[in-house]
Amino acid sequence: MKTVKFTAMKDGDREDYEFLNEHEIGFAAKTGDRLLEALVKLDESLSGYKITRLGHSLQTATRAWRDGADTDWIVSALLHDVGDIYAPYNHDEYAAAILKPFVREQCTWVVEKHGDFQRKYYAHHVGGDPHARDKFAGHPYFDDCDQFCERWDQTSFDPGYDTLPIDFFRPFVTEVFSRKAYDPSVMRPGERVPLSDPETARERNGASA
Repeated sequence: MKTVKFTAMKDGDREDYEFLNEHEIGFAAKTGDRLLEALVKLDESLSGYKITRLGHSLQTATRAWRDGADTDWIVSALLHDVGDIYAPYNHDEYAAAILKPFVREQCTWVVEKHGDFQRKYYAHHVGGDPHARDKFAGHPYFDDCDQFCERWDQTSFDPGYDTLPIDFFRPFVTEVFSRKAYDPSVMRPGERVPLSDPETARERNGASA
């Protein structure tokens, strides 16, 4: 069977849907590769910064890695702006939707809200609201998003920074998107993991020195 027999979903039988399920599993297994390809296309995205959007994404992830962040944080940092091309007005929500089935709830929330938190740095210059983040005050992940933006995101526009290449992050992306979707042991609702781990950071920076 190269295609299903039906032309309307309600007419499909078990054989049809078992066939499709096999195809969907195989397709989903390559999600990480497709995301890395999409990340490269960020070089075609918004210009005007001192580095490309791909460079910004890699630099953000590099800072996370050098801070001793865990895999969920690193991949979230790498992909936080992946929606820039396809969803310029809600790129944060776009990226969060991609990550949600495969990373900790904490990371998904931070990626989803980082656009509002970033307004602190520029909105007052363009007639926007630099206090957009205030509506989330008291949320358990508020401080995490604040630090994500302050330490990794807003500072990652430096052409002189020693940014790691995209292939360095491929194993992290592959690991995350090879997970079972919506696995409670991965999503860990309500759990907070620090953005940085000093001991891991020392080991990584020593190894990369």
